[in-house]
Amino acid sequence: MKKSTIHISKMDCPSEENMIRMKLDGQEFVKLDFDIPNRNLYVYHESEINPIYEAVNDLNLGATLIHSEESELSFTNDDHSKEKKLLWNVLLINLTLFVIEIITGFFSGSMGLIADSLDMLADAFVYGLSLYAVGHVAVKKKRVAKISGCLQMALALFGIIEVIRRFLGSEEIPAFQTMIVISLFALIGNAVSLYLLQKSKSKEAHMQASMIFTSNDVIVNVGVIVAGILVYFSNSKFPDLIIGSIVFLLVAKGAVRILKLAK
Repeated sequence: MKKSTIHISKMDCPSEENMIRMKLDGQEFVKLDFDIPNRNLYVYHESEINPIYEAVNDLNLGATLIHSEESELSFTNDDHSKEKKLLWNVLLINLTLFVIEIITGFFSGSMGLIADSLDMLADAFVYGLSLYAVGHVAVKKKRVAKISGCLQMALALFGIIEVIRRFLGSEEIPAFQTMIVISLFALIGNAVSLYLLQKSKSKEAHMQASMIFTSNDVIVNVGVIVAGILVYFSNSKFPDLIIGSIVFLLVAKGAVRILKLAK
């Protein structure tokens, strides 16, 4: 068996990983191992690597075939079961935080909390898509990707329109106390998720990707907390609207990536 290394310069999140997996559906290989932090794809195969590399290269993600070498592959179904269970736990944490933040966001009038909640939902879409795709044919994978991407884009557009309306209107200043407290709660939830993912010490692609997504969530949580503090000191709605705009744009970017999976 051979192990070929393909460097993919534009692969930095689960969206690109899913694009590649769907593109390679039907190709002959034993296993795909994604190293997202280093942007490498390791292909374990017995047939020629050229058809696989050409398929990846067609995605225009900056793919470069580095080298191929002889290798032995060993993995167990038990390992994958543990990873799937861990991913389910992270998925449930994201969904729980989404519900809490979307409700408190509307009641407190904070676009930062609403945007953060939709970012949580966007992550849940990606995790759910990855889990659902296991064992399903490419047609179903693409159908789920299209539904998830469209829903996520609709949420992002709603958020951006709402932010613009609040910029132009005379909205009340959001409740900074709620912004800070709920964001701290979300920060703790994401920190727990990140701890669980890192504790697994898994080098599997979806696990590495989940760590990256959760790390980004932590940064967003801190951003909303900072916005809440600025709302308090400035007595203005604009810090909240600015952080909300940034997060909604990130959600929209994620939706575009997911929609590419449906092509």
